[in-house]
Amino acid sequence: MATVTPARLVAGLRRRGGVARGGAAGLAAAGVSAAAQFALVVVVTRAVSAAEAGAFFAATAVVLMAAGVAKLDAGNGLVFFIARAKASGHHGTSGYVRAATVPCVVAAIVATALLWPRVGPVAAIVPVIVLGDVLLAATRGFGSLRPTVLLDGMALPAAQLALVAAAALAGRPEWLPLAWALPYAPVLVLAALAVRRRTPRSPGLPGAGRDLWRYTAPRSFAGAIQAVFQRLDVVVVALLAGPAQAAVYTAATRFKVVGQLANQGLTQAVQARLVSALALGELARARELYQTATVWLVLLTWPVWLAYAALAPWLLAVFGPAYGTAAPVALVLAGTMMVATACGMVDVVLTAAGHTGLSLLNLLAAVACTLVLDLALVPAHGALGAVAGWSGGVLVKNLLPLWQLHRRYGLRPFGRHTGAALRLHTWAAI
Repeated sequence: MATVTPARLVAGLRRRGGVARGGAAGLAAAGVSAAAQFALVVVVTRAVSAAEAGAFFAATAVVLMAAGVAKLDAGNGLVFFIARAKASGHHGTSGYVRAATVPCVVAAIVATALLWPRVGPVAAIVPVIVLGDVLLAATRGFGSLRPTVLLDGMALPAAQLALVAAAALAGRPEWLPLAWALPYAPVLVLAALAVRRRTPRSPGLPGAGRDLWRYTAPRSFAGAIQAVFQRLDVVVVALLAGPAQAAVYTAATRFKVVGQLANQGLTQAVQARLVSALALGELARARELYQTATVWLVLLTWPVWLAYAALAPWLLAVFGPAYGTAAPVALVLAGTMMVATACGMVDVVLTAAGHTGLSLLNLLAAVACTLVLDLALVPAHGALGAVAGWSGGVLVKNLLPLWQLHRRYGLRPFGRHTGAALRLHTWAAI
Protein backbone atom coordinates (compact mmCIF):
# COMPACT_ATOMS: atom_id res chain seq x y z
CA MET A 1 0.00 0.00 0.00
CA ALA A 2 1.32 3.44 -0.94
CA THR A 3 2.26 5.76 1.89
CA VAL A 4 0.00 8.77 2.23
CA THR A 5 2.48 11.60 2.73
CA PRO A 6 1.40 15.12 3.73
CA ALA A 7 2.43 16.38 0.30
CA ARG A 8 0.31 13.74 -1.43
CA LEU A 9 -2.65 14.51 0.82
CA VAL A 10 -2.45 18.25 0.12
CA ALA A 11 -2.19 17.60 -3.62
CA GLY A 12 -5.25 15.38 -3.50
CA LEU A 13 -7.27 17.95 -1.59
CA ARG A 14 -6.30 20.65 -4.07
CA ARG A 15 -7.31 18.44 -6.97
CA ARG A 16 -10.65 17.65 -5.36
CA GLY A 17 -11.27 21.19 -4.21
CA GLY A 18 -11.25 22.27 -7.84
CA VAL A 19 -14.39 20.23 -8.47
CA ALA A 20 -16.25 21.86 -5.59
CA ARG A 21 -15.21 25.36 -6.59
CA GLY A 22 -15.88 24.69 -10.26
CA GLY A 23 -19.23 23.12 -9.50
CA ALA A 24 -20.30 26.06 -7.34
CA ALA A 25 -19.16 28.55 -9.97
CA GLY A 26 -20.90 26.63 -12.75
CA LEU A 27 -24.13 26.46 -10.78
CA ALA A 28 -23.97 30.18 -9.98
CA ALA A 29 -23.58 30.92 -13.68
CA ALA A 30 -26.43 28.52 -14.45
CA GLY A 31 -28.65 30.43 -12.04
CA VAL A 32 -27.81 33.79 -13.60
CA SER A 33 -28.29 32.45 -17.11
CA ALA A 34 -31.60 30.74 -16.29
CA ALA A 35 -32.96 33.90 -14.66
CA ALA A 36 -31.87 36.07 -17.58
CA GLN A 37 -33.34 33.72 -20.18
CA PHE A 38 -36.61 33.49 -18.27
CA ALA A 39 -36.77 37.29 -18.01
CA LEU A 40 -36.03 37.60 -21.74
CA VAL A 41 -39.02 35.39 -22.57
CA VAL A 42 -41.22 37.45 -20.24
CA VAL A 43 -40.08 40.69 -21.91
CA VAL A 44 -40.74 39.38 -25.40
CA THR A 45 -44.13 37.81 -24.66
CA ARG A 46 -45.29 40.95 -22.86
CA ALA A 47 -44.00 43.38 -25.48
CA VAL A 48 -45.21 41.81 -28.72
CA SER A 49 -48.05 39.60 -29.93
CA ALA A 50 -47.93 35.83 -29.55
CA ALA A 51 -47.37 35.44 -33.29
CA GLU A 52 -44.43 37.89 -33.28
CA ALA A 53 -42.97 36.28 -30.17
CA GLY A 54 -43.27 32.83 -31.75
CA ALA A 55 -41.53 34.01 -34.91
CA PHE A 56 -38.66 35.44 -32.83
CA PHE A 57 -38.29 32.26 -30.76
CA ALA A 58 -38.38 30.10 -33.88
CA ALA A 59 -35.71 32.22 -35.62
CA THR A 60 -33.33 32.12 -32.65
CA ALA A 61 -33.95 28.39 -32.26
CA VAL A 62 -32.98 27.82 -35.89
CA VAL A 63 -29.80 29.90 -35.48
CA LEU A 64 -28.79 28.00 -32.34
CA MET A 65 -29.51 24.68 -34.05
CA ALA A 66 -27.30 25.66 -36.97
CA ALA A 67 -24.53 26.78 -34.63
CA GLY A 68 -24.79 23.54 -32.69
CA VAL A 69 -24.41 21.53 -35.88
CA ALA A 70 -21.51 23.65 -37.16
CA LYS A 71 -19.58 23.27 -33.89
CA LEU A 72 -19.02 19.62 -34.91
CA ASP A 73 -18.61 18.88 -31.18
CA ALA A 74 -15.02 20.10 -31.52
CA GLY A 75 -15.23 21.68 -28.07
CA ASN A 76 -15.55 18.33 -26.32
CA GLY A 77 -12.70 17.00 -28.44
CA LEU A 78 -10.52 19.89 -27.27
CA VAL A 79 -11.42 19.26 -23.63
CA PHE A 80 -10.48 15.60 -24.07
CA PHE A 81 -7.06 16.16 -25.70
CA ILE A 82 -6.00 19.27 -23.80
CA ALA A 83 -6.89 17.67 -20.46
CA ARG A 84 -4.89 14.55 -21.38
CA ALA A 85 -1.87 16.75 -22.20
CA LYS A 86 -1.70 18.20 -18.69
CA ALA A 87 1.15 15.87 -17.67
CA SER A 88 3.33 17.29 -20.45
CA GLY A 89 2.59 20.90 -19.51
CA HIS A 90 0.06 21.10 -22.37
CA HIS A 91 2.92 20.97 -24.88
CA GLY A 92 1.69 21.04 -28.47
CA THR A 93 -1.93 21.89 -27.66
CA SER A 94 -1.89 24.82 -30.10
CA GLY A 95 -2.13 22.25 -32.89
CA TYR A 96 -5.33 20.85 -31.42
CA VAL A 97 -6.86 24.33 -31.18
CA ARG A 98 -6.08 25.10 -34.83
CA ALA A 99 -7.30 21.71 -35.98
CA ALA A 100 -10.58 22.19 -34.14
CA THR A 101 -11.43 25.75 -35.15
CA VAL A 102 -10.83 25.79 -38.91
CA PRO A 103 -13.40 23.13 -39.95
CA CYS A 104 -15.95 24.62 -37.54
CA VAL A 105 -15.63 28.10 -39.03
CA VAL A 106 -16.03 26.71 -42.55
CA ALA A 107 -19.14 24.77 -41.51
CA ALA A 108 -20.54 27.88 -39.80
CA ILE A 109 -20.07 30.03 -42.91
CA VAL A 110 -21.92 27.44 -44.98
CA ALA A 111 -24.72 27.41 -42.39
CA THR A 112 -24.95 31.21 -42.57
CA ALA A 113 -25.31 31.12 -46.34
CA LEU A 114 -28.09 28.54 -46.11
CA LEU A 115 -29.99 30.32 -43.33
CA TRP A 116 -29.80 33.91 -44.56
CA PRO A 117 -32.76 33.64 -47.00
CA ARG A 118 -34.90 32.14 -44.22
CA VAL A 119 -34.08 34.14 -41.09
CA GLY A 120 -32.30 37.21 -42.48
CA PRO A 121 -29.19 39.01 -41.16
CA VAL A 122 -29.28 37.28 -37.77
CA ALA A 123 -27.81 34.25 -39.58
CA ALA A 124 -24.48 36.10 -39.76
CA ILE A 125 -23.94 35.48 -36.05
CA VAL A 126 -23.57 31.70 -36.51
CA PRO A 127 -19.75 31.71 -37.09
CA VAL A 128 -19.30 34.01 -34.10
CA ILE A 129 -21.33 31.71 -31.83
CA VAL A 130 -19.47 28.63 -33.07
CA LEU A 131 -15.93 29.97 -32.71
CA GLY A 132 -16.63 31.50 -29.30
CA ASP A 133 -18.07 28.26 -27.95
CA VAL A 134 -15.17 26.12 -29.21
CA LEU A 135 -12.59 28.49 -27.73
CA LEU A 136 -14.36 28.55 -24.37
CA ALA A 137 -14.25 24.74 -24.38
CA ALA A 138 -10.50 24.92 -24.92
CA THR A 139 -10.11 26.97 -21.73
CA ARG A 140 -11.96 24.24 -19.81
CA GLY A 141 -9.51 21.72 -21.21
CA PHE A 142 -6.74 23.77 -19.60
CA GLY A 143 -8.59 23.38 -16.30
CA SER A 144 -10.02 26.90 -16.15
CA LEU A 145 -13.77 27.28 -15.77
CA ARG A 146 -13.69 31.04 -15.15
CA PRO A 147 -13.99 32.23 -18.80
CA THR A 148 -16.99 29.97 -19.38
CA VAL A 149 -18.67 31.06 -16.16
CA LEU A 150 -18.11 34.77 -16.62
CA LEU A 151 -18.61 35.07 -20.37
CA ASP A 152 -21.08 32.38 -21.44
CA GLY A 153 -22.85 31.92 -18.11
CA MET A 154 -23.23 35.51 -16.94
CA ALA A 155 -22.19 38.28 -19.33
CA LEU A 156 -23.85 36.86 -22.48
CA PRO A 157 -27.38 36.24 -21.11
CA ALA A 158 -27.33 39.51 -19.15
CA ALA A 159 -26.33 41.51 -22.24
CA GLN A 160 -28.94 39.73 -24.37
CA LEU A 161 -31.64 40.55 -21.84
CA ALA A 162 -30.61 44.23 -21.71
CA LEU A 163 -30.53 44.69 -25.49
CA VAL A 164 -33.73 42.74 -26.15
CA ALA A 165 -35.51 44.73 -23.45
CA ALA A 166 -34.28 47.95 -25.06
CA ALA A 167 -35.60 46.86 -28.46
CA ALA A 168 -38.93 45.84 -26.92
CA LEU A 169 -39.30 49.13 -25.04
CA ALA A 170 -38.53 51.01 -28.26
CA GLY A 171 -41.48 49.22 -29.87
CA ARG A 172 -39.32 47.75 -32.62
CA PRO A 173 -39.96 43.97 -32.76
CA GLU A 174 -37.87 43.74 -35.95
CA TRP A 175 -34.80 44.65 -33.85
CA LEU A 176 -35.24 41.72 -31.45
CA PRO A 177 -33.10 39.16 -33.39
CA LEU A 178 -30.24 41.62 -33.81
CA ALA A 179 -30.37 42.63 -30.14
CA TRP A 180 -30.22 38.96 -29.17
CA ALA A 181 -27.28 38.27 -31.50
CA LEU A 182 -24.93 41.21 -30.83
CA PRO A 183 -23.55 40.09 -27.42
CA TYR A 184 -21.92 37.01 -28.97
CA ALA A 185 -19.27 39.21 -30.63
CA PRO A 186 -17.48 40.44 -27.46
CA VAL A 187 -17.72 36.92 -26.00
CA LEU A 188 -15.74 35.62 -28.99
CA VAL A 189 -13.03 38.28 -28.61
CA LEU A 190 -12.57 37.65 -24.90
CA ALA A 191 -12.61 33.86 -25.35
CA ALA A 192 -9.86 34.12 -27.97
CA LEU A 193 -7.73 36.18 -25.59
CA ALA A 194 -8.28 33.65 -22.80
CA VAL A 195 -7.12 30.75 -25.00
CA ARG A 196 -4.09 32.66 -26.25
CA ARG A 197 -3.04 33.42 -22.68
CA ARG A 198 -3.22 29.75 -21.66
CA THR A 199 -1.77 28.04 -24.75
CA PRO A 200 1.99 27.35 -24.55
CA ARG A 201 3.97 28.81 -27.44
CA SER A 202 5.13 25.50 -28.86
CA PRO A 203 4.65 23.77 -32.22
CA GLY A 204 1.69 21.47 -32.62
CA LEU A 205 2.18 17.75 -32.20
CA PRO A 206 2.48 15.67 -35.41
CA GLY A 207 -0.88 14.21 -36.33
CA ALA A 208 -2.80 16.43 -33.87
CA GLY A 209 -5.57 17.12 -36.34
CA ARG A 210 -5.88 13.47 -37.34
CA ASP A 211 -6.07 12.33 -33.71
CA LEU A 212 -8.55 15.05 -32.77
CA TRP A 213 -10.98 14.32 -35.56
CA ARG A 214 -10.64 10.54 -35.27
CA TYR A 215 -11.95 10.93 -31.72
CA THR A 216 -14.37 13.75 -32.50
CA ALA A 217 -15.86 12.58 -35.80
CA PRO A 218 -18.50 10.29 -34.25
CA ARG A 219 -19.26 13.02 -31.73
CA SER A 220 -19.52 15.62 -34.50
CA PHE A 221 -22.56 13.89 -35.86
CA ALA A 222 -23.78 13.28 -32.32
CA GLY A 223 -23.25 16.95 -31.47
CA ALA A 224 -25.29 17.94 -34.50
CA ILE A 225 -28.07 15.58 -33.47
CA GLN A 226 -27.92 16.94 -29.92
CA ALA A 227 -28.17 20.53 -31.17
CA VAL A 228 -31.20 19.63 -33.29
CA PHE A 229 -32.75 17.71 -30.40
CA GLN A 230 -32.47 20.70 -28.05
CA ARG A 231 -34.25 23.15 -30.38
CA LEU A 232 -36.30 20.97 -32.72
CA ASP A 233 -39.48 21.16 -30.65
CA VAL A 234 -39.90 24.93 -31.00
CA VAL A 235 -39.36 24.81 -34.78
CA VAL A 236 -41.73 21.86 -35.22
CA VAL A 237 -44.49 23.61 -33.27
CA ALA A 238 -44.03 26.77 -35.36
CA LEU A 239 -44.24 24.77 -38.60
CA LEU A 240 -47.11 22.44 -37.67
CA ALA A 241 -49.19 24.51 -35.26
CA GLY A 242 -48.22 28.13 -36.02
CA PRO A 243 -46.04 30.79 -34.35
CA ALA A 244 -48.60 31.57 -31.62
CA GLN A 245 -48.46 27.98 -30.36
CA ALA A 246 -44.67 28.13 -30.62
CA ALA A 247 -44.71 31.13 -28.28
CA VAL A 248 -46.96 29.29 -25.80
CA TYR A 249 -44.71 26.23 -25.95
CA THR A 250 -41.53 28.28 -25.48
CA ALA A 251 -42.98 30.07 -22.46
CA ALA A 252 -44.29 26.90 -20.82
CA THR A 253 -41.04 25.00 -21.31
CA ARG A 254 -38.68 27.86 -20.46
CA PHE A 255 -38.08 26.35 -17.04
CA LYS A 256 -36.36 23.35 -18.59
CA VAL A 257 -33.32 25.59 -18.98
CA VAL A 258 -32.91 25.37 -15.19
CA GLY A 259 -32.14 21.66 -15.35
CA GLN A 260 -30.10 21.96 -18.52
CA LEU A 261 -27.93 24.75 -17.16
CA ALA A 262 -27.48 23.15 -13.75
CA ASN A 263 -26.37 19.96 -15.48
CA GLN A 264 -24.12 21.99 -17.77
CA GLY A 265 -22.55 23.81 -14.83
CA LEU A 266 -21.69 20.58 -13.03
CA THR A 267 -20.57 18.94 -16.27
CA GLN A 268 -18.14 21.74 -17.05
CA ALA A 269 -16.66 21.37 -13.58
CA VAL A 270 -16.06 17.61 -13.70
CA GLN A 271 -15.73 16.71 -17.40
CA ALA A 272 -11.95 17.09 -17.64
CA ARG A 273 -11.50 15.17 -14.37
CA LEU A 274 -13.76 12.37 -15.59
CA VAL A 275 -11.68 12.07 -18.76
CA SER A 276 -8.47 11.90 -16.75
CA ALA A 277 -9.88 9.39 -14.25
CA LEU A 278 -11.21 7.04 -16.93
CA ALA A 279 -8.06 7.38 -19.05
CA LEU A 280 -5.98 6.31 -16.03
CA GLY A 281 -8.35 3.48 -15.17
CA GLU A 282 -9.41 5.16 -11.91
CA LEU A 283 -12.93 3.76 -11.96
CA ALA A 284 -13.48 4.45 -8.25
CA ARG A 285 -12.67 8.14 -8.79
CA ALA A 286 -15.00 8.30 -11.80
CA ARG A 287 -17.78 6.69 -9.72
CA GLU A 288 -17.24 9.25 -6.96
CA LEU A 289 -17.44 12.17 -9.39
CA TYR A 290 -20.54 10.80 -11.11
CA GLN A 291 -22.48 10.04 -7.93
CA THR A 292 -21.52 13.30 -6.23
CA ALA A 293 -22.58 15.39 -9.22
CA THR A 294 -25.85 13.45 -9.54
CA VAL A 295 -27.01 13.89 -5.97
CA TRP A 296 -26.32 17.63 -6.03
CA LEU A 297 -28.06 17.95 -9.38
CA VAL A 298 -31.14 16.30 -7.86
CA LEU A 299 -31.02 18.41 -4.70
CA LEU A 300 -30.69 21.63 -6.66
CA THR A 301 -33.31 20.99 -9.34
CA TRP A 302 -36.06 18.77 -7.89
CA PRO A 303 -37.44 21.52 -5.63
CA VAL A 304 -37.68 23.73 -8.72
CA TRP A 305 -39.59 21.10 -10.69
CA LEU A 306 -41.96 20.33 -7.82
CA ALA A 307 -42.66 24.01 -7.28
CA TYR A 308 -43.15 24.58 -11.01
CA ALA A 309 -45.63 21.70 -11.25
CA ALA A 310 -47.61 23.04 -8.30
CA LEU A 311 -47.55 26.72 -9.28
CA ALA A 312 -47.63 26.44 -13.09
CA PRO A 313 -51.01 28.14 -13.68
CA TRP A 314 -49.88 31.23 -11.77
CA LEU A 315 -46.31 31.27 -13.02
CA LEU A 316 -47.34 30.98 -16.66
CA ALA A 317 -49.67 33.95 -16.27
CA VAL A 318 -46.51 36.08 -15.91
CA PHE A 319 -46.04 35.74 -19.67
CA GLY A 320 -49.53 37.09 -20.35
CA PRO A 321 -53.19 35.97 -20.23
CA ALA A 322 -52.84 33.75 -23.30
CA TYR A 323 -50.19 31.57 -21.67
CA GLY A 324 -51.93 30.47 -18.48
CA THR A 325 -53.68 27.53 -20.17
CA ALA A 326 -50.38 25.68 -20.76
CA ALA A 327 -50.25 24.14 -17.26
CA PRO A 328 -50.43 20.54 -18.61
CA VAL A 329 -47.28 21.25 -20.64
CA ALA A 330 -45.55 22.33 -17.43
CA LEU A 331 -46.58 19.13 -15.62
CA VAL A 332 -45.12 16.89 -18.34
CA LEU A 333 -41.95 18.99 -18.39
CA ALA A 334 -41.46 18.82 -14.62
CA GLY A 335 -41.92 15.05 -14.40
CA THR A 336 -39.58 14.39 -17.30
CA MET A 337 -36.84 16.62 -15.96
CA MET A 338 -36.99 14.94 -12.54
CA VAL A 339 -36.33 11.58 -14.18
CA ALA A 340 -33.57 13.01 -16.37
CA THR A 341 -31.71 14.71 -13.52
CA ALA A 342 -31.91 11.52 -11.43
CA CYS A 343 -29.91 9.78 -14.18
CA GLY A 344 -27.08 12.30 -13.80
CA MET A 345 -24.64 13.25 -16.56
CA VAL A 346 -24.85 9.82 -18.18
CA ASP A 347 -23.88 10.86 -21.70
CA VAL A 348 -20.88 12.84 -20.45
CA VAL A 349 -19.61 9.79 -18.55
CA LEU A 350 -20.19 7.57 -21.58
CA THR A 351 -18.20 9.83 -23.92
CA ALA A 352 -15.49 10.43 -21.29
CA ALA A 353 -15.00 6.66 -21.33
CA GLY A 354 -14.45 6.88 -25.11
CA HIS A 355 -17.79 5.45 -26.29
CA THR A 356 -18.59 8.23 -28.73
CA GLY A 357 -20.15 5.91 -31.30
CA LEU A 358 -22.52 4.45 -28.71
CA SER A 359 -23.49 7.95 -27.62
CA LEU A 360 -24.32 8.78 -31.25
CA LEU A 361 -26.65 5.78 -31.54
CA ASN A 362 -28.41 6.82 -28.33
CA LEU A 363 -28.97 10.33 -29.67
CA LEU A 364 -30.30 9.02 -32.97
CA ALA A 365 -32.79 6.87 -31.09
CA ALA A 366 -33.87 9.88 -28.99
CA VAL A 367 -34.37 12.15 -32.01
CA ALA A 368 -36.28 9.44 -33.88
CA CYS A 369 -38.58 9.01 -30.89
CA THR A 370 -39.17 12.77 -30.68
CA LEU A 371 -39.89 13.16 -34.40
CA VAL A 372 -42.35 10.27 -34.49
CA LEU A 373 -44.25 11.58 -31.48
CA ASP A 374 -44.17 15.18 -32.72
CA LEU A 375 -45.52 14.33 -36.15
CA ALA A 376 -48.28 12.25 -34.56
CA LEU A 377 -49.26 14.65 -31.77
CA VAL A 378 -48.40 18.27 -32.62
CA PRO A 379 -50.97 18.85 -35.41
CA ALA A 380 -53.83 17.86 -33.11
CA HIS A 381 -52.51 18.92 -29.69
CA GLY A 382 -50.09 21.78 -30.40
CA ALA A 383 -47.79 22.61 -27.49
CA LEU A 384 -48.93 19.63 -25.41
CA GLY A 385 -48.12 17.24 -28.26
CA ALA A 386 -44.69 18.82 -28.65
CA VAL A 387 -43.80 18.42 -24.98
CA ALA A 388 -44.91 14.79 -25.13
CA GLY A 389 -42.55 14.21 -28.07
CA TRP A 390 -39.72 16.02 -26.31
CA SER A 391 -40.37 13.98 -23.16
CA GLY A 392 -40.13 10.68 -25.01
CA GLY A 393 -36.81 11.70 -26.55
CA VAL A 394 -35.38 12.86 -23.22
CA LEU A 395 -36.25 9.58 -21.53
CA VAL A 396 -34.61 7.57 -24.30
CA LYS A 397 -31.55 9.84 -24.24
CA ASN A 398 -31.01 9.29 -20.51
CA LEU A 399 -32.20 5.75 -19.82
CA LEU A 400 -30.23 4.10 -22.64
CA PRO A 401 -26.76 5.35 -21.52
CA LEU A 402 -27.73 4.70 -17.89
CA TRP A 403 -28.23 1.03 -18.70
CA GLN A 404 -25.06 0.92 -20.81
CA LEU A 405 -22.86 2.42 -18.07
CA HIS A 406 -24.24 -0.01 -15.53
CA ARG A 407 -23.68 -3.00 -17.81
CA ARG A 408 -20.14 -2.04 -18.89
CA TYR A 409 -18.68 -0.43 -15.77
CA GLY A 410 -21.09 -1.04 -12.95
CA LEU A 411 -21.58 2.72 -12.67
CA ARG A 412 -24.80 3.98 -11.08
CA PRO A 413 -25.99 7.52 -10.38
CA PHE A 414 -26.53 6.70 -6.71
CA GLY A 415 -24.42 4.55 -4.40
CA ARG A 416 -22.02 4.67 -1.49
CA HIS A 417 -20.75 8.14 -2.43
CA THR A 418 -24.26 9.62 -2.36
CA GLY A 419 -24.54 9.84 1.40
CA ALA A 420 -21.01 11.20 1.75
CA ALA A 421 -21.69 13.91 -0.80
CA LEU A 422 -24.58 15.18 1.31
CA ARG A 423 -22.21 16.09 4.11
CA LEU A 424 -20.99 19.60 3.45
CA HIS A 425 -17.46 19.03 4.73
CA THR A 426 -17.13 16.03 2.38
CA TRP A 427 -18.51 18.01 -0.57
CA ALA A 428 -15.99 20.74 0.11
CA ALA A 429 -13.20 18.19 -0.28
CA ILE A 430 -14.48 16.66 -3.53
